[in-house]
Amino acid sequence: MNSDIMFEKGSRFLVTGGAGFIGSNICEKLLEMGYFVRCLDNLSTGKMENIAPFMENENFEFVKGDIRSLDDCKNAVKGIDYVLHQAAWGSVPRSIEEPLDYNENNITGTLNMMEASRNAGVKSFVYASSASVYGDDELAVKIEESIGKMLSPYAFTKLACEHYGSLYSSLYGLNTVGLRYFNVFGKNQDPMGAYASVIPKFIKEILKGESVTIDGDGGQTRDFVHIENVVQANLRAALYGEKAKGMVFNVAYGDTVTLLEFYNELTRLLRKDVKPNFGPVRPGDIRHSSADTKKIREILGYVPQVSFLEGLGKTIEWYKNNL
Repeated sequence: MNSDIMFEKGSRFLVTGGAGFIGSNICEKLLEMGYFVRCLDNLSTGKMENIAPFMENENFEFVKGDIRSLDDCKNAVKGIDYVLHQAAWGSVPRSIEEPLDYNENNITGTLNMMEASRNAGVKSFVYASSASVYGDDELAVKIEESIGKMLSPYAFTKLACEHYGSLYSSLYGLNTVGLRYFNVFGKNQDPMGAYASVIPKFIKEILKGESVTIDGDGGQTRDFVHIENVVQANLRAALYGEKAKGMVFNVAYGDTVTLLEFYNELTRLLRKDVKPNFGPVRPGDIRHSSADTKKIREILGYVPQVSFLEGLGKTIEWYKNNL
C-alpha cells in the first residue's frame, strides 16, 4: 500500500458489506493502519468467518443490519467520518432472475446509505460500482465518459447508483466517489455456488479435480484486478473525496487476458493438466472488458501494486490453505 495514504488521527470508518469479499479486505487494511472500523452487514452474502480475525480488536465493531432499512443506515453512520459502501448483490445472471430484489438491495439500499451519510455529515462516501455499466459500448478500452446500453438489471442498478451519487454531490454537497470495479479477485472470495466468480470457481474445481466449464469460446477478454489494488483505490477515493466529488473511476490493473489464456496460466501454476469444457455464453455478459485507468491515476494517484500474475499466485496459495 502506498505510504502517502494517511487519514487524520482518530478517523472512523464505516464499511458496509464488511463481511463480504471486498469489504473484509478493506476492514483488514484499515485496522492494520490503526483506524476504527464499523462493519455493517446483514450476512446474506457476507460471512462471519471473513471478519472473525477482527472481532477481538478494540477498534472493530460489527453491526448486523440491513441497508434496505433507513434506520439501520442512520444508526450505522453515527460518529463516522468516512463511508466505504460495498454492500450490494452481485452477479449478472442472478439479477436477470431476480430484478426486483436487485432494485431493492442495490438502488434503494445505496440511496438509504447516501441519505444517512449526508445527514450525518460524513467527509466522503465511496461506493462500489461496476464495469458492467459499460454494457454494449463498443470501445475496446473502456473510458468513464462512454457507456452503452445496459445488458442486465445488475448493470442498471449500478448505473442508477452513479446517477444518485452525482446528484447527492451536486444537490447536497456530499463528497461521493464511485468506483467501477472490473474483475476483482483475491482472498475471501467465495468459490461456491452457481454465481461464483470465475477465478475462485476455477481454482476450486481444478484443485479438487472437477470438470471446468468456460462459458462461451474462451475468447472473452477481462481486466483482472487483485484485491489489494481495489483496497488502495477505496482508500484514495475516501482521502481525496472532495477533489473527486461526484466522479466515477475505473478500478482495474490496466491489462487484459482472455479467459482461455487465464485458464491455461492457472493450470500451469497449479501443475494440473486438465482440459476445459465449453458451454453457452451467459446472458448479459460483456464480450470484451478492458479498462483505461488514466483518470484514476491522474486524479487519485492510483498505481496498482500487484500484477495479475503476482495476484494469481497469492490467491492460489490462499485457496490451497482455505478450501
